[in-house]
Amino acid sequence: MKKKDVTGFSKLSKQGKLEWVAQNYFTNAEDLVREFSGYWHQDTLIQKQFDEFSENTITNYYMPFGVAPNFLINNEWYCVPMVIEESSVVAAAAKSAKFWSTRGGFKAEIVDTKKIGQVHFIWNGDKQKITAFFNFLKTILIQNAKPITKNMEARGGGILNIELVDFTHEQEGYYQLKGTFETCDSMGANFINSVLEDFAHTLKQEAARYENFSEEEREVIIIMSILSNYTPECIVRVTVECPIKDIGQVEQYSAEEFTKKFALGARIAEIDPHRATTHNKGIFNGIDAVVLATGNDFRAVEAGAHTYAARRGKYSSLTYFSAENNLFSYTLEIPLALGTVGGLTSLHPVVKRALQLLGNPNAKELMTIAAAAGLANNFAAVKAMVTVGIQKGHMKMHLLNILKNMEASDKEIEQAKPYFEHRTVSYQSVREFLEIARAGKLEVS
Repeated sequence: MKKKDVTGFSKLSKQGKLEWVAQNYFTNAEDLVREFSGYWHQDTLIQKQFDEFSENTITNYYMPFGVAPNFLINNEWYCVPMVIEESSVVAAAAKSAKFWSTRGGFKAEIVDTKKIGQVHFIWNGDKQKITAFFNFLKTILIQNAKPITKNMEARGGGILNIELVDFTHEQEGYYQLKGTFETCDSMGANFINSVLEDFAHTLKQEAARYENFSEEEREVIIIMSILSNYTPECIVRVTVECPIKDIGQVEQYSAEEFTKKFALGARIAEIDPHRATTHNKGIFNGIDAVVLATGNDFRAVEAGAHTYAARRGKYSSLTYFSAENNLFSYTLEIPLALGTVGGLTSLHPVVKRALQLLGNPNAKELMTIAAAAGLANNFAAVKAMVTVGIQKGHMKMHLLNILKNMEASDKEIEQAKPYFEHRTVSYQSVREFLEIARAGKLEVS
């Protein structure tokens, strides 16, 4: 199979790109072109939108769009959209939502919504001078950025503060202009980056003519101007709680027994980074699915939240548990920089529907919904692990995928459901089931 480099690939049509990939990387080029073309949307205008979301698009990659009903969040009912390939995630979210809907639901609060951006620069000179210069510069930075911030300010956002941060103890001559921003219902990345680049221009320009600097001190080397995805002041806190007795029997455990086991499960995730990583992954099963469904940036959300999980010097869980005063209380606290305007939220047709499904929430409300989905999934996982084990429900949800991978017929799939009702699902057990079914020796019990 030939493989080669290519010049001018981005200038080819979508069909041309697809054909080049097919001819150079697949033996069955015509089949590949036909297959990938089959995933294109029938509506050419919608397909054009999809093509423009990214670069060098050759087809659409489909993900399941599911919903988890029965989420009661701050006394409001939601049917939560979730885009994810793992069926057990949606099922777990729905099951947890139903469980807590009869026990008060999810209580969520926004702690803050501040976001951060930085201009990183090198400057060599007297530290007292740069402090004085910054005090002079701060007002000019804000004033010069007015053309960019005007519309955001009209919506109640804008620049909240600017600080000079000295990192010369880490790297010679290294300083930051650290801006704090409010971006209202937008995630705000483009807004913040535009303001920061304006800051950098003003910094360099004003330093070059600042009369109290020497000739050498007038030189500012801008390294980069960029927002930070670590947003420790853009926090949502969501809690589920009820009297321990109201938890009821959980599998073979009484409410009190279950609470003790759950408390230890949650505590281990606080202590051990290995467990904390998987514990937090369970949170992101829910959060990422909502973030994707609503056209937000799950990579930014994950990066910021994992940093937050390590903010005390050791990676730990994003949840904490309490059983004081006979009250079962489980809380997730997490930074979430989400938006409901701008980006894909106004362009992607399915994202529009997802937001409509949620009642067209503002950014703060969407933060609470995503966090509730995260806590729901995590609660379901810990609940399963400390009672029947994670594989019982997990593998049952994967039964259909395993059967399809083994090319089971529709009839065999229907036969498998009662067969595995009280049996352990594994690749080996499914393989054995198909051998029995195909030999005509199947007895469902």
